[in-house]
Amino acid sequence: MKILATDLDRTLLPNGRWLPDPGAIELFNKLTEKHDVLVVYVTGRNLKLTENAIKEFGVRYPNILCGDVGTSIRKYENGEWKFDDGWVDHVKRESPRWDAMAIRDAVTGIDGMREQESEHQNQFKQSYYVEHEKKDQVLKKVDELVKGKFDEVIVYSFDSLDGKGLLDFLPASATKQTALEYVAEEFGAAKKDVVFCGDSGNDIFPLTAGFCGVLVKNADEQLVENVKKAMNQNPELKVYFAKGDFKGLKGYYTSGVIEGAYHYGVFDSDI
Repeated sequence: MKILATDLDRTLLPNGRWLPDPGAIELFNKLTEKHDVLVVYVTGRNLKLTENAIKEFGVRYPNILCGDVGTSIRKYENGEWKFDDGWVDHVKRESPRWDAMAIRDAVTGIDGMREQESEHQNQFKQSYYVEHEKKDQVLKKVDELVKGKFDEVIVYSFDSLDGKGLLDFLPASATKQTALEYVAEEFGAAKKDVVFCGDSGNDIFPLTAGFCGVLVKNADEQLVENVKKAMNQNPELKVYFAKGDFKGLKGYYTSGVIEGAYHYGVFDSDI
């Protein structure tokens, strides 16, 4: 079983400030089809925004969508999305103290952060915008009020395109990492047989969890630094940094995903 998992925005999708390679998405679609790869999108996007991306950029439908930063899992079968209720049961069982509304009450009124729109919230995800220049004081206050009380993880990332800080509260058992571990286990795949591609802050967990990691060439500098630090602490971690100059591709976005997939043998021949 070959599993190729990837973040969407500025990883598979060419929606950053770097110029994409023409035809890279079509090549990704053809290669994953030809090599019979199980394609998993692991993204902060919800279902509606994921479908918007598929239509806008022409990327293929995945076999599995780990959406909402890993808090929801859906399979795409016979042209329909099927929600994975087993994942919901799993998260509730593994994170019994999780309480999104209690977290919301706890952080209400913190200066420098505001709640995201309702479509970005769900039973396992409580999300906020943060004024990036105030991030240190916001995160300090958040730790005081929340940390360790709700079986939660607190994930901060920076959207360089919009200049916004993004803060997600998630159950410790429902992250990009744990969702991908759940999918791998269901399909009987060892971590070394799963490739995960990312570019920004909230990709740090799956990139350093023992999967075969790939950082696209346009990856956030802070993420690159944190991943290299983790690799120094744990020499067994495998992470490939896309360099470009590969089969005529520059290594940004989709091209970096393709380059990383070839590096790990997910693709072993051309079209």
